[in-house]
Amino acid sequence: MEEVTFDPGLIQAIFKHIWTRRALEREKNEGNDGTECEQVGTGTLKKTRTTSANSNALKLSCELLRIFITEAVQRSAMIAEAEGAGKIEGTHLERILPQLLLDF
Repeated sequence: MEEVTFDPGLIQAIFKHIWTRRALEREKNEGNDGTECEQVGTGTLKKTRTTSANSNALKLSCELLRIFITEAVQRSAMIAEAEGAGKIEGTHLERILPQLLLDF
């Protein structure tokens, strides 16, 4: 039975949003003089080339995100249970986050 994971279309949309935002920030910081465009292929400039991810990379990103979120919830639940709390709160997540980020 396949586990529920994130929708690859959603992850791709998030990636595209970030890539677009970073490209706009880069253009703003460098200026739009067009003199520093790097040729990367036949007739393609690096600034105008679109960034994309293949389907395997998206599936892997979805799985990594699923595992990361699951681990965060489990660790936060352990802290909440040790404190006798019935729900996971933001403070529980704040306490586990540094070590979780180091583990990943």
